[in-house]
Amino acid sequence: MNQNSIKRKLLYVDDEILNLYLFRDYFKNDFDVIVAQSGEEAIEELQENEDIQFVISDMRMPEMTGLEFITKAKAIRPNIVYCILTGYDLTPEIQTAIIEKRVARYFSKPFDPTEIGSFLSAGKK
Repeated sequence: MNQNSIKRKLLYVDDEILNLYLFRDYFKNDFDVIVAQSGEEAIEELQENEDIQFVISDMRMPEMTGLEFITKAKAIRPNIVYCILTGYDLTPEIQTAIIEKRVARYFSKPFDPTEIGSFLSAGKK
């Protein structure tokens, strides 16, 4: 945990409920993990929680992809670190989002808690 014992807030977005539980369990000791099951629900969480510092979103979700969600979210909260998590290959669409700095990082599923934790720890604000 941080030296000042205040956990940073992390929003995780995934349409699969099991992934939400697994992610929260992995990171609950180091972060205040908020979960959302859709892009729309995640937008609501961003509006209600102004101190969210990190967002990790699944790429393939019904109704709104991870990149569509991140584009909407950045319009509301541009200073958050946004990442994409996907079980598929790195697509040209995700590569472009990284080059354009809409997305800070891409992670593969099944996610590696050490890889994500190291990235988030390096991104302390």
